[in-house]
Amino acid sequence: MLVALTGTPGTGKSTAAELLRRRGREVVELSDIVRSGRVSTALDEERDSLEVDTDELDEVVRQEYGRGTILVGHLSHFLSVDLIIVLRCRPSVLAERLRARGWSDVKIRENVEAEGCDVILVEAVESGAAVAEIDATGRSAEQVADAIEEVLAGEREKYAAGNVDWSDEVMGWF
Repeated sequence: MLVALTGTPGTGKSTAAELLRRRGREVVELSDIVRSGRVSTALDEERDSLEVDTDELDEVVRQEYGRGTILVGHLSHFLSVDLIIVLRCRPSVLAERLRARGWSDVKIRENVEAEGCDVILVEAVESGAAVAEIDATGRSAEQVADAIEEVLAGEREKYAAGNVDWSDEVMGWF
């Protein structure tokens, strides 16, 4: 089974993935593939972000990585995977995390809005792959990694897509 570990930047993907790697899981950070130059990219100057050719990325992944690999990155749900695990984080907490990383107000707002509106979750569900959703907000990295392990072991009901709801916070934006 090829697994995508995705979520809005700042939800804890890389931290949890490192713990999974230490537990013996095969984990690949998609950003490492992108930085290696094996896929086409273009700078979107207006959004100050790097656009990645996900079709090329998918081809590299299919050629180089086997079943059991966990693909980590906020684009991983666009790849040919069997299971997508979406990490979620309450938008107000996510804003604090991104601010602590030194992100610009514009990029923080863009990502907080995406999280509040379930953008990655919706994209994941639309892919047709199996989807699990984990609220990482109040969990330690160990607890998030444990939840991912539960999903990998077959627990789907507890982490069913649609269980995380930020509408209470989002409605406060208006």
